Amino acid sequence: MEENLELLTTESRNQQSIKIDTAKPMDILRIMNEQDQLVALAVKDVLPDVEAAVQFVFESFQKGGRLIYLGAGTSGRLGVLDAVECPPTFSTDPEMVQGIMAGGEGAFIKAVEGAEDDPDLGVSELKALGLTNDDTVIGIAASGRTPYVIGALRYARSIGAKTVALSCNKNAAISKVADQSIEVIVGPEVLTGSTRLKAGTAHKMILNMISTSSMILLGKAFENLMVDVHVSNQKLKERAIGIIQKITGVSYEMALETLEKADLQVKTAIVMIKTDRTKQEAETLLSEANGYVKKAVQNVEK
Repeated sequence: MEENLELLTTESRNQQSIKIDTAKPMDILRIMNEQDQLVALAVKDVLPDVEAAVQFVFESFQKGGRLIYLGAGTSGRLGVLDAVECPPTFSTDPEMVQGIMAGGEGAFIKAVEGAEDDPDLGVSELKALGLTNDDTVIGIAASGRTPYVIGALRYARSIGAKTVALSCNKNAAISKVADQSIEVIVGPEVLTGSTRLKAGTAHKMILNMISTSSMILLGKAFENLMVDVHVSNQKLKERAIGIIQKITGVSYEMALETLEKADLQVKTAIVMIKTDRTKQEAETLLSEANGYVKKAVQNVEK
């Protein structure tokens, strides 16, 4: 494994940062910034692969399945980070999008050495979640060779779950055990092998795309507004009121009053105002429209 590691793009030396150890602070920052600008272009190159992953996830959600992110170290933490943002942003059940990482929850704040080297550990954690063929599993590993991820993806695929391998190296080992691979080649890191840098940034961007696109396809946006935002504090309540105002054109007072009548459900409040219906009637309209606000309103206007 050591010999193969040296051949990975993520482990090669970046010629633009060879002298970074003697550079002035601003020069270090410029080098890093110039390298970071390459990340978005690398992500652009793999958009068709990301689209395939989005389709897997969307289909899983339609069947009542889940999206499971899985990884070790920085890769695992990025999956957890994306997963925990879905309930407040899209009012999803915490079970719908989950992030698990080698070493368990404690590994999020403190490294658990050796956990990533056990392929059976990833399998046991997916079994504990009751993984089914309705779910989609996205294995994340910058190197593309993490045994924990390989074992998990192989098991997930064996039971019929959709699988995606996200890495930063060509012909990655995890790509061979997944239905779809996303190999985003960001090039050597500014600090050799420190994949929390460009590789981590690329993976964060792609996870953002996968979860956000899937939620939009589920009808959790109206134009570019978060109509399924979970109103759990005053800031989010104010945001919800603003969303209602932008879509319906009503006053602040009217938006607030309707939001409260709708039990803080933004979609319901919008449909109540746009169709002049009661809360119960608006909920029925949304149910018949599978949660799509525009469709619920249009069904009344026909």
